[in-house]
Amino acid sequence: MNGLRVIPAWRHGQERLYVRLADGRNIAWYDREAGRVNLLGEERRDDVLEVLGPFLTGAVTVGPPPVPTPAELARLSLHPDDDLAPNRPGEALQIALDREPAAPRRLRPDPRRRALMAEQAVGEALDRLEGAGWHALHSVPLPGGDRIHHLVIGPGGLFCVRTLYARKQRVLVADPIVTVGRREPYPLLRAVRADADRASYALTAEVRPVLAVFGPSAIEVTAPLREARALTDTDLPTLARLGGTLKPADVEALHATARDRNTWTRV
Repeated sequence: MNGLRVIPAWRHGQERLYVRLADGRNIAWYDREAGRVNLLGEERRDDVLEVLGPFLTGAVTVGPPPVPTPAELARLSLHPDDDLAPNRPGEALQIALDREPAAPRRLRPDPRRRALMAEQAVGEALDRLEGAGWHALHSVPLPGGDRIHHLVIGPGGLFCVRTLYARKQRVLVADPIVTVGRREPYPLLRAVRADADRASYALTAEVRPVLAVFGPSAIEVTAPLREARALTDTDLPTLARLGGTLKPADVEALHATARDRNTWTRV
């Protein structure tokens, strides 16, 4: 045996097979999706191909790793504390709820828990767009304690998504007023557009506003919305059908900029 081990791992939803030395250092990896074996050095080329032999499917290219793109270099240089990509859907709400001591049983449920449920459902729906070339960021912090619930970047452009809990309730949208069930009407679309405007300023790119309504019994939109969309959480996959706006390199570059916490400090 040549002393090498093959270790499977997942990266961006795709499996990679890493080839490691006995001391744990990686010397190569096999990207099955790209059909490529990336070597960090030529001296163990034959050994790497031998240990990967049972795993190789079809024709493969063998050589050094591709040169990182500017977006990849920006991601690699980003400090982990400033990287927003690991944020969970509803991250800010979850942290706030976790920090509070256990409270006596409430007569009514804490509305933040309903909001968290909605953000998690919407966030999970947006995360599933990744396979179609999209990236989603969650709980993007803004100055003054505000935040963007979700930011989505993909072939169809950039979308700033605000989540609204409306489970089993009828929602009436009369731009800019949104009414949920018997609650007081509220000009929510102004806030959605304001979020998108701040994101456009930070990223120097057009960002379109989306209101994502979680679990409504029905949505009635009285007239076409101005530069905005109102979708249910189950309708969000329709965003993946949009294309022709951004090239893959532009998507990656904008995602690299948006995931940097420092991008949002002056908006």
